[in-house]
Amino acid sequence: MSTSIRRRAVIALAAAAFPLCALAQTPMRMILPVGPGSGVDTIMRAVQPALAKALGQPVVIENLAGAGGITGTAAIVKAAPDGNTIGVVSNNHVINPHVFSKMPFDSIEDITPISVLGATPFVLVVNPTKVPARNVKELIEFLKAKPGAYNYASSGNGTIIHLAGAMFVEEAGVDVKHIPYKGVGPMVTDLISGQVELGVVALPAVQGHLKSGALRAIGVGGKSRAAAAPEIPTIAEQGLPNYEVAGWFAVVGPAKLPAEQVKRIHAAFLAAFAAAEVKEAMDKQGNAISPTTPEAAAQYFRSELARYGALVRKAGLKPE
Repeated sequence: MSTSIRRRAVIALAAAAFPLCALAQTPMRMILPVGPGSGVDTIMRAVQPALAKALGQPVVIENLAGAGGITGTAAIVKAAPDGNTIGVVSNNHVINPHVFSKMPFDSIEDITPISVLGATPFVLVVNPTKVPARNVKELIEFLKAKPGAYNYASSGNGTIIHLAGAMFVEEAGVDVKHIPYKGVGPMVTDLISGQVELGVVALPAVQGHLKSGALRAIGVGGKSRAAAAPEIPTIAEQGLPNYEVAGWFAVVGPAKLPAEQVKRIHAAFLAAFAAAEVKEAMDKQGNAISPTTPEAAAQYFRSELARYGALVRKAGLKPE
């Protein structure tokens, strides 16, 4: 074989292989409908390296906060169903249809559920310079002493953080004003500075502030204490037995995502969360990881849509 023929053969082989190489290196776009520093953001950034390894492609996280998660989710549903764009949504995804009178997408029909990955504990916190209370009983007494004088923060109107705060106000029978923020980051900043007195937030988002003393934990919102902070009692065990709320998070794709892509992405998340370094990070954050099948995720979305509809009505949140 002549040199020129060999050269042409090498070039032809390289050209044929290029599309496969390029495809393998196409970044996976992971859209998070939350701001930096939120519970879901903290979780996904811990998983990002292991997920990229499992997928065999880079993973780029894109925070698109706003409108209680609607802004980011709108970008997810509009993406091409080619397996290179996914999103990680939370309780807000099934709450929004009940608190917004107009939605730019259908929370069930316009996504492809891949897996409900797990849940993260919520914690009721106070600014220790503004609120002397150290437990639920003391907090209720403090709030009742001056009805309407104090504020609770949320990450936005109609978000799970808002609903969790409203549920506490209702269960405790106190008069506290709601102050919505555009994301968890600004909310926590004002909690620390004392602009607002209390709020419910995901434990991973405030662990550092609890350790430093910038914020004080009153109680966690789950059925049982958080493994990452067993010293914090539940709100239920402190006299409000009906208070139960936690933040679940799930990976989804655009509608009509091909079955082979669902299988590929699902397997990659299973592998990523099984990695030793990810398990350690999840334990430190207190997250309970138990990825579901795509079929179970689809059923869960529908059941949670109905459940939160009832909770929103009970909390008295009106559609905007």
